[in-house]
Amino acid sequence: MIQDIGTLIWKELREVFLHRGNMRGGLWSTLIYLGLLGVFMPIQTGRGWLSEPFLPLIWSWLPVLLALSVVTDAFAGERERHTLETLLASRLTDQTILFGKIAAAVVYAWGIGVAGFLLAAVTINVAFPEGGLIFYSLETFFIVLSLSFLATLLISVIGVMVSLRSETTRQAYQRVSIVLMALIFLPVLASQLLPADVVGRVMIRLSGLNLRTLLLGAIGVLLVVDAVLLGVAVKTFRRNELVMLIS
Repeated sequence: MIQDIGTLIWKELREVFLHRGNMRGGLWSTLIYLGLLGVFMPIQTGRGWLSEPFLPLIWSWLPVLLALSVVTDAFAGERERHTLETLLASRLTDQTILFGKIAAAVVYAWGIGVAGFLLAAVTINVAFPEGGLIFYSLETFFIVLSLSFLATLLISVIGVMVSLRSETTRQAYQRVSIVLMALIFLPVLASQLLPADVVGRVMIRLSGLNLRTLLLGAIGVLLVVDAVLLGVAVKTFRRNELVMLIS
């Protein structure tokens, strides 16, 4: 199964870089994101990019956008290109297909994110050599990469589930974008709808926690949410239903 998932990941990555030919994926997006995350933003912020954990944390969500463009193509794009029938007729199991599609988006997007953060460290040390070599603190680096990975996995699972039931890639992209915007603005909306005294008590509790505790709590929440959504995806993904949709 692991070998089959690896083969499917390689197929997906090949298509992203060579065959799909859209500006949201492939080589151009890779270069743009690496340039933004690994060169432009670090030069704008200086050595503080590596010494202040808040700066890379702000940009740790960027791989989510890369995953969004890839994962929405997972099944809807195959349907548009009339290659879904071939995939479903293969010997691959349902779980292999599902995990392969999700893993391909995560490997592509998160891999670029990791490369971007490493490139940023090189950029800072080359552009601002005064003070000697500098790197992220190991704790900051771990937290940034963990949050980035879990957020990318979250949107990848959601994207696959939406792409399964979308007729076109554009439709899947629009639907997942709405979900992503809802996740971003939900805390803001909740703060407006909840009673002021409830919001006040929550803010007091949060203010008593340090940044490290809050971030580790966020990692724990994302782990649980990702595990639940993966379980739902495994339970609901059925090759026979896709065959019926095609026919």
